[in-house]
Amino acid sequence: MFLGLDLGTSGVKALLVGEDQSVVGDASADLTVARPHAGWSEQDPADWLAATRQALAALSAEHDLSAVRGIGLSGQMHGATLLDASDRVLRPCILWNDTRAHAEAARLDSDPQFRALTGNIVFPGFTAPKLLWCREHEPEVFAQVAKVLLPKDYLRLWLTGEHVSEMSDAAGTSWLDTGRREWSDALLAATGLGRDHMPALVEGSEASGGLRPEVASDLGLPAGIPVAGGAGDNAASAVGAGVVRAGDGFVSLGTSGVLFAANDGYAPDPESALHTFCHALPGRWHQMGVILSATDALAWFGRLVGADPAALTGSLGALQPPGRSMFLPYLGGERTPHNDARIRATFLGLEHATDTAAATRAVLEGVAFAFRDSLEAMHATGTRIPRVIALGGGARSDYWLNVIATVLGLPVDIPRKGEFGAAFGAARLGMMAAEQGGAELATPPEIARQIAPDTALTDAFDDAYHRYRTAYGALKELS
Repeated sequence: MFLGLDLGTSGVKALLVGEDQSVVGDASADLTVARPHAGWSEQDPADWLAATRQALAALSAEHDLSAVRGIGLSGQMHGATLLDASDRVLRPCILWNDTRAHAEAARLDSDPQFRALTGNIVFPGFTAPKLLWCREHEPEVFAQVAKVLLPKDYLRLWLTGEHVSEMSDAAGTSWLDTGRREWSDALLAATGLGRDHMPALVEGSEASGGLRPEVASDLGLPAGIPVAGGAGDNAASAVGAGVVRAGDGFVSLGTSGVLFAANDGYAPDPESALHTFCHALPGRWHQMGVILSATDALAWFGRLVGADPAALTGSLGALQPPGRSMFLPYLGGERTPHNDARIRATFLGLEHATDTAAATRAVLEGVAFAFRDSLEAMHATGTRIPRVIALGGGARSDYWLNVIATVLGLPVDIPRKGEFGAAFGAARLGMMAAEQGGAELATPPEIARQIAPDTALTDAFDDAYHRYRTAYGALKELS
C-alpha cells in the first residue's frame, strides 16, 4: 500500500491506496485558521502535526499501516513556516490567503529580475514578500530565521528529519528560478536571505528521505520507507487526475478556484497574472489561473441568506440564461488576471425581481466568469485545452458545471465516483518514489459523463461576460 498525506487549509487528509491504485481507506482531521487582524491568515504548525496524528490514528484503527511502502505529501502552498537553528517554530505560519504583505509584494515585483527568473508576478500571498514583511515588522523574529519551510515540508521535517522541498511548491515562493528548477541566489538576497535558509530540492516523484524510526513506531508505519518530494496541492491534484501532459487540464471548485493546464515546456507570461510553475514530475511545467473565492463565494452567500450551499444549487433546475443581477466574486481580492489584493466583491443589478435563486445563479456565474478570465489569459500565451476534468467540492453541482462549460466553451468531464484529489496524487507520488516509476502511473480517471456547453445559451453568456468585464473596470475605479 501507499499513503498520501494532504495538508490543506481546513484539514489534513490521509489516504491509503493499494498496489492497483484503488483507494483502500481514508481519514481526516480538521484545522482552523486564525485571523488576528484584517487581511491576516495564520496557523500553528503544531496543529498540523496533531491533525496528521489524528488522521493516521483513525486510519490505523481500520487498516494495518505496516504494509505501507511509500508516502507522498501534498499541501497548501506559499505558507511561510519560520524555524530557528534548532528547528523551533518562531511564529505562526503566514498562509497563502494572507494579504498583509501586499506592499512588500509590489516592491519586489518592481524589481525586473523577479518576473524574469520566476516567470510570475510576486503576489502578496507568495512566500518571499512575507519574509520581507517579517524583516521589517518583526525584526527580532527575522534575525532568528535559520530555515524557511512550506507547510507540507514541515510535515516532512517531522517525518524524515530532512529540510527538503520540491519543484512545484518551491515555484510558488518567488525564490525559484522556475525554468532552471533551482533556487535563485539573487532573489533570495533581495529578501535578506541566502541559499542556506532554503531546503534542498528534489522532484516530486523522487524520494526526499526515509521515515524516522521514532515516528514510524509511533504511527505504526515501517521505518525507513521513502517519503516522496510530493507536490503543492494543485500539482498533486493534477497527478491524481492524470493531468500531466500538454493539452490536459482541470477546473477545480474548491475554497479557491483553479483552472490548470499541463505543459511539456516552460512558457511564462507574468503580465497575464497566470501562475507558471514547475509540475510535480521532471521536465514538466504547468500554467494555472487562480481565483481566490470559488466555493468560498457560495458558502459566504449561504451564510448571508441562512441556507445550505448544496440546497441553494440543488434547487436551481435546468440551466437558465443570465439575468440582470451580477456578482463579482472578489471577497478577498483576486489573483488571475487582476493581481489585486484590495478589490472586494459586489452585487450589481439587484432589483425587485431578484430572489434567492436569481442571486445564487449570479454567484455561480460570477465564479465562472472569473474562470473565463483565466482561460483567455492562457489563450493569449498559446495554451489550448480541449476539455477539462471537474474536481473539488463544487463539482457536485451539475448546474454550476453547466454554467462553467457554457461560459468557457469547453466540455467538462466528470470522473466516475472515486478519489482524484491532492491526497490521491500524493499517494501516486509516493508510489513513484518507492517503485521508481513516472508519468505512466498518473493515468486519467474513468469518465462517467460529460457536460457539453449549451450552445443555445452561448451568446447570452458571452454578453453577460462582457458586462462582467465592464463592471470590473468600474469596480476597480471605486476600490
